[in-house]
Amino acid sequence: MPEQHGNTAARPPFFPPRFWMWMAGAVLIIVLDQLTKSYFDSNMAYAERWSVLPFFDFTLLYNPGAAFSFLADGQGWQRWLFTAIALGAVGLILQLLRRHPGQTLFCASLACILGGAIGNLIDRIMHGHVVDFLLFHWAGWHFPAFNVADIAITCGAALLILDEILRIRRERRRRAKPAA
Repeated sequence: MPEQHGNTAARPPFFPPRFWMWMAGAVLIIVLDQLTKSYFDSNMAYAERWSVLPFFDFTLLYNPGAAFSFLADGQGWQRWLFTAIALGAVGLILQLLRRHPGQTLFCASLACILGGAIGNLIDRIMHGHVVDFLLFHWAGWHFPAFNVADIAITCGAALLILDEILRIRRERRRRAKPAA
């Protein structure tokens, strides 16, 4: 039973302690993302490439669009569209992290997506484009360049899918279990 204070029951904190753990993870992603982008933006010329492996280069490219340069050839309006989408996603993710801080895999995925979304949002607001610097290629084929924020978002999305698969499996097992 909740502790009583006068006539009202004690409420859990608005931001539970585990919420701040997830925020720290997101901040770590943001810092790593911004430091790496700053390094490559300061030390490379646009479109310059540093060969690292036969299939991997560092490069400096600017993406005014979304993932894989979607809408990159727009007239500038896409910057504000993607900024608004990112702000909406950040708000939703913060609510979900606050409400479900104990769901480890779910919150880890959201923290990754949050850190990546804010990392790219900072670029859009400050520069009007996202700084990309990781380039995989093979025999004339090039995967679109990306950055640490993109890696975090992709890993977060994969973890979110895994979390849902595991939730469905648990639910099926629970329903299949005979009542005692």
